[in-house]
Amino acid sequence: MAYFDAASAAPLHPVARQALLAALDDGWADPARLYREGRKARMLLDAAREAAAEAVGCRADELVFTPSGTRAVHTGVAGALAGRRRVGRHLIVSAVEHSSVLHSAEAFEAEGGSVTQVPVHRTGAVSPSGYAAALRTDTALAVLQSANHEVGTAQPVAEVAEVCRAAGVPLLVDAAQSLGWGPVEGGWSLLAASAHKWGGPSGVGLLVVRKGVRFAAQGPADERESGRAPGFENIPAVVAAVASLRAVRAEAAQESVRLRELTERIRARVPRLVPDVEVVGDPEHRLPGIVTFSCLYVDGETLLHELDREGFAVSSGSSCTSSTLTPSHVLKAMGVLSEGNVRVSLPLGTAEEDVERFLAVLPGVVAGVRDKLGAPAAAAPAAAEPAALVVDALGKRCPIPVIELAKVFPGVPVGGTVRVLSDDEAARLDIPAWCEMRGQEYVGEEPADGGTAYLVRRLG
Repeated sequence: MAYFDAASAAPLHPVARQALLAALDDGWADPARLYREGRKARMLLDAAREAAAEAVGCRADELVFTPSGTRAVHTGVAGALAGRRRVGRHLIVSAVEHSSVLHSAEAFEAEGGSVTQVPVHRTGAVSPSGYAAALRTDTALAVLQSANHEVGTAQPVAEVAEVCRAAGVPLLVDAAQSLGWGPVEGGWSLLAASAHKWGGPSGVGLLVVRKGVRFAAQGPADERESGRAPGFENIPAVVAAVASLRAVRAEAAQESVRLRELTERIRARVPRLVPDVEVVGDPEHRLPGIVTFSCLYVDGETLLHELDREGFAVSSGSSCTSSTLTPSHVLKAMGVLSEGNVRVSLPLGTAEEDVERFLAVLPGVVAGVRDKLGAPAAAAPAAAEPAALVVDALGKRCPIPVIELAKVFPGVPVGGTVRVLSDDEAARLDIPAWCEMRGQEYVGEEPADGGTAYLVRRLG
């Protein structure tokens, strides 16, 4: 099996495994105790904290270990908002943040706070001016990821941090995807990360709160981890997490070049090998190992299953791979095609042969899925049909509404329109994306019985 889902969880680094096994013997005792076994555990914990702080670029007393990256985000957001409650009850996040950030924002809104979501460009990146425009006198906190987890786009953290600093607003950076590649630049105030993203064990997160940032930990008080991460520290896992962070950093420069070449190979060749594909995300300002593309007329869940049968583990942001039947909030915010979405995220050490085999297998897999769904051929002949057509796709899920549109479109004369009736939320994203890919005009939407009518005009 070729594992191409490192953005979800990277394989355990060999150094992490070695460190974990070694620390099991010396790091099991309570580090708060003064007897010998407790002191040994404390020394391991202190050494890990110092090493992690060096990797992050902060002071050791600014960093605590949490039970997960999600917990680090939740604790950081809640603590910073509470610490600056007198300033106001306004939070700024980007529209493409990880769900842990958006869930924190939802909880804050439920408690009476207000949240502004900063939109992104079609590449998935925010604009610093977007954050500048969102800042208010009552803004307590701003949050921005260092790089996007679904499409790999790197965010302008340093520029946004400067905008926030000038306004006196702390910026929390979710560095889960990027910390293994290097420290986060800029004058950020808080930072969260997760060890299983860089090859450490799961169940270890980092939270950094810079000195001078107002912070009030929420929940019952606890004497451990500066009161910010209650509970007994998992010292063997912490030691393994930091050991793997140092190890991947040592390999980062060389692996970054190699993985960038492999992902660029995928970005360039997939559209040539597979018709009707949109490669998404910034082509230059991006993480080394992530490439994402969407295939028209493809059921995302079926595509992932077929790739799994061929020996490839990938992930997807398509609505048809989720129980909610709604497209990924990231793809939706970017305004790109969501159906048939594939995220390939390569772990360290990925073999070139596996990438070549993936590129060899993908065209046949996509063609097979399209054939099962009755999708149109890439270039269907024109036929004489009425100038106005109605496609009834009510009750049909992604990608069927777009497939039905594509089937009838060759018969529409220039200037003619098609009304696609659909009650699938993904159609609101995928039909405009189809129009942009095809060079046709998306006229808009209007209410219809049982759903929504999407209007498309043929330009040529």
